[in-house]
Amino acid sequence: MRNILNVFSKRKKPADEKIRKQPSEKKQEKVALRKGEIGEYKIDIQLSQLPKEYRYINDLMIENKKSISGYSQIDHLVLTPYGIFVIETKNYQGTIYGEKDKKTWLVNGKFKMLNPIVQNYGHIKAMKPWIDNKFYSSFYSIVTFTKRCTLKIDQSLREITANEMVIYDIYLTETITRKISRAKLLHKEAILSNEDINEIFQALSNVNITDPEKRMEHNAAIKKNRKANERTSTAKCAICNKSVSEKVEKYCQSNAKYNGEIYCYAHQKGF
Repeated sequence: MRNILNVFSKRKKPADEKIRKQPSEKKQEKVALRKGEIGEYKIDIQLSQLPKEYRYINDLMIENKKSISGYSQIDHLVLTPYGIFVIETKNYQGTIYGEKDKKTWLVNGKFKMLNPIVQNYGHIKAMKPWIDNKFYSSFYSIVTFTKRCTLKIDQSLREITANEMVIYDIYLTETITRKISRAKLLHKEAILSNEDINEIFQALSNVNITDPEKRMEHNAAIKKNRKANERTSTAKCAICNKSVSEKVEKYCQSNAKYNGEIYCYAHQKGF
């Protein structure tokens, strides 16, 4: 009888098993990748609802000798009779601080990111050799963030009249539609004919790099550069003695409230 009761009794977990482990770096990368895939899928659904005469390409990768990896990867490209929309998607969480002319922006006031407007400008430059120069003035740059973010950026980047815009992703198709409506008021005839659209679409499709190895090289170069920017310095947290990155060290040194001391992320919250 006692053996039977033992079978059905719940085994008590040791105290250390109850402690939730912090996700590993690899697991965090997988989660981020999955969120990114979901975000791209949401954008793809929106673009598929645009008029049939529009053409779009997702995940276009072309050569760019001026980039770190030697390539430019354009998240989404939409070809319409009244403009060429180059779309860069971001999947950050937190508050985004940025100014149009600043090289870097901040996430939560701590982490630096390349100004996405500058990044998308590089993408547009990389595409221009494959497009007739008479269409160079037809480019629109749009950067999207998810609603997991709060955008605190130049208001000029939110105006529908701007050729470079930063918006929440849920407003993408609405923004494209509004931009096209404005262009129709300015131009009596379409800027790009159906033939032009198909010609550009085919030209970029032909130079789109689909080789998995080259795409892996590109991603590895981007990741390596990001890691280099997050090098661990010799500085340590004044409370827990944990090593911190150069970014954290510079952030604490530039912030008067820390009075010259260095604190890790966890202990910055106490101020």
